[in-house]
Amino acid sequence: MKIAISGKGGVGKTLLASLLSKTFAESGYEVIAIDADPDANLAATLGFPNSDKITPISELTDLIEERVGNKPGQSGSFFNLNPRVDDLPEKYSAQLDGIKLMVMGRIKRGGTGCYCPEGALLQALLAHLLLQRNEVVILDMEAGIEHLTRGTAKTIDKLIVVVEPGHRSIETAERIRQLANDLNLKNIAIVGNKIHNQTQKDFLIKSLPNTEFLGFIPYDDAIINADMANRSVLNSSQPAITEVKKIYQSLVSSNKTKTE
Repeated sequence: MKIAISGKGGVGKTLLASLLSKTFAESGYEVIAIDADPDANLAATLGFPNSDKITPISELTDLIEERVGNKPGQSGSFFNLNPRVDDLPEKYSAQLDGIKLMVMGRIKRGGTGCYCPEGALLQALLAHLLLQRNEVVILDMEAGIEHLTRGTAKTIDKLIVVVEPGHRSIETAERIRQLANDLNLKNIAIVGNKIHNQTQKDFLIKSLPNTEFLGFIPYDDAIINADMANRSVLNSSQPAITEVKKIYQSLVSSNKTKTE
């Protein structure tokens, strides 16, 4: 399965990506978790030691120059748009509890698009991970889907947009849905997060009609307290774990139905 997760900053994308990665791994799947958010927190949330020491792929200047033929930051020269990347998941991933983690870094620089050496490498790497790998791939993205192209979008089994009760979060979800439609990505679903009560659930359902809702993760002070104490949040909230396990079951069942 290939799962992409997006939504407004702060809504809980990384928490969902982490809990799903953990649940898939504990269920026997091989998992590659990809942190494609420039504000990279997936390693820390998954509990990787020394997570702040992990260098994003986009900052490995020697590797980029070797594979692409040009140094990062140089956009005015010719470079290889189809670099070799099949060995990178083994060489440049961190591993913990059955999860391989890759931190992508920025794929765009302001106003330049991705026509740059680091962008070429990241696009090729993401295409390899989505098109040619058999693991479960869980992609934690920023508030958009800039890392996806029309070619890679067709491999996404589910684009999950995380929303919290609030108009700005819903507006971001609508923008993401428009971007997804531009790429002909149709398998879109919503996960509500930080839900206090049924009224907030109903608000989200009413605000996003004709949309598949995979689940609603309840608000839990235990998650905030764990983060404040610099402890892993993965085991801090049993209600959140229980709901994400239901979301996992829904994803697996849907994928089995699609492949039968």
